[in-house]
Parts: sequence; structure tokens; C-alpha cells
Amino acid sequence: MTMPTVTLIEGDGIGPEVIEASLVVLDKTGVPLKYERVEAGEKALKEYGTPLPDLVLESIRKNRVALKGPVTTPVASGFRSVNVALRQRLDLYANVRPAKSMGVPGSRYEDVDIVVVRENTEGLYSGVERMAGEDRAESVRIITRRASERIARFAFEYARRNGRKKVTAVHKANILKYTDGLFLDCSRRVASDYPDVEYEERIVDNMAMQLVVKPHLYDVGVTTNLFGDILSDLCAGLVGGLGLAPSGNMGNGIAVFEPVHGSAPKYAGKNKVNPTATILSSAMMLDYLGYTEEAERICSAVQDVVRAGRTVTYDLGGSSTTLEMARAIADRV
Repeated sequence: MTMPTVTLIEGDGIGPEVIEASLVVLDKTGVPLKYERVEAGEKALKEYGTPLPDLVLESIRKNRVALKGPVTTPVASGFRSVNVALRQRLDLYANVRPAKSMGVPGSRYEDVDIVVVRENTEGLYSGVERMAGEDRAESVRIITRRASERIARFAFEYARRNGRKKVTAVHKANILKYTDGLFLDCSRRVASDYPDVEYEERIVDNMAMQLVVKPHLYDVGVTTNLFGDILSDLCAGLVGGLGLAPSGNMGNGIAVFEPVHGSAPKYAGKNKVNPTATILSSAMMLDYLGYTEEAERICSAVQDVVRAGRTVTYDLGGSSTTLEMARAIADRV
């Protein structure tokens, strides 16, 4: 293989720390990666006047793959989400969020292995909002046949490629009869092309309850943007929290990998946060690049360290620093 160049975005808050931790682990795999560093988020806003400079998009389009730390999104004011903008402008239509039991001491479940496939470009995250008078706010939920069919097909292809047995379409078509009705119709049509993969449907509120009570019954879930965001966080809680939750944003020949958690600015610079989500995101990146064996080594090393419980961060019941945990993982890689 030629030496891949990865666009590297440290992000805000704890981003530089968890990215540094990931590089420590990646270096031990022996994969010959090169990195092109670019800035997005608050640093970019100060330097370029925008949180998402064109040079970031140009770098990712050129390199075709990026590893990204969390970027701060202001609540109810300020700039719109850099994460959403990246997904929309690069057409990274599939957000893949695995949740797998890692042996966290005290976890309620030991057998969770769920992948949430979330439509990434439309729905309520389309950003079509307005104030319709002083006391009324409106938001438009956009669902299209094109986006619904391709996310459903992505989920079934993912299941088939990874030896998964079942895809569950999650919806609210009993109430949102047009938007989720269209999503569900597309899911059913696509499912008919995959007779080797079991297909079922769940209403989103029931799915939330089912995941808490009997998560082992579920395999791959496919759903719309907001529902996927919420349910994937729920699944992360089943396996130990957002500190263990990686993700990949996939398009046609282009991908950005990042932790699910936010930038946690109050912890910035303290070298105490869990780096696992970003390390596992880097493993997803290696698998995407074709380095499957090296990706599996990272995942195995993470599980060994978490299960041992000796060199882990505070959220996992330990007292190790971010870098100490990363080095313990790297040593096992």
C-alpha cells in the first residue's frame, strides 16, 4: 500500500489531548501514516474568521480521509455546528456509531454489540429554521427518498459485509406520517434486495425502551438524523459512556472519523479525560484504509486495558491521565 495522508483536525477543548493520545497508539501499529494538520472550530474562527475554513474542506477532499477531535458547538447562539457543516458539505451521508461492551467494571451488560447507522445530511439537522413572530419558532424536517434509500442501503451493505444478521429501521411514522412514512417506505424497498439479512421495524420511543431492557436483541439500527444522534448516545451509555463511543462519517470515497463526545472545555488541558473514543475512531479509520489487522489490534488492546481497570481514567473508576491510558493501550498494541 502507498503511505496514506490523513487530514488531522485537533478541534477544541480536550480535542488536542485525545488526538495526541490517538497518535501515540497509531504510531505503535506500524502503519506508515502521514498527517496534514488543519484547524477547525474556535481556533479557526479567531485566525480565519470562520470555524470551517475552505482549506479544511480542500484538505479532506484531497486526502479522502480525516481524523478529527471534538469541536465546540455553541448552544442557542454563535456559529452553527462545524460537525454538521462538514457532513453536509462533503456529503458524508452515513454516520456509523458502534457500541460494544468493553468489560467496564460494574457495567449492567456484557453482551452489547450494536451499530447505529444514522442518516447524516438532512432531517431536523438541515438547519431550516426561522422565527415566525416574536413568540413562535419553526423548524423544517426534511426527508428525501434519495437520502433515505442510500442510508438504508448503506446499513444493509454494512450488515452483509460485517457478518451482521439483522437491520432494524427506527422511525416515528405513526405520528410523522409523511416524513418518516417516506423513510420507512424506502427502508422496506431496500430490505427486499437483501433476503439474507433479517429486517424489522421499531417506533423510536419503543426502541429506546427496548435498548435499555434487552439490547442484546439488536444488531444494526438505521434511522434518521436526530433519532440516530439520541439512540447512539443511549447505546454508548450501555457500554460505559461517551468516553468509549467512536464514530465514522462516510460518503462516496471519503470519510471523517471522530469521537462521539463533545469538546468538554472545562477539562481542557487537564490531561484527565478518557481517550478511548478517539482511539477507537482511529481504529475505524485504519479498517477503512484497509489495515484491518492493525485496527483489530487496537480494539483488542483497548479492551484489555479497560477490562484490567488498572490504567484507566476517572470515568472508568481509575486515576490515570489521558496519556497514561493511551500509553498502556499502545504497549499492548
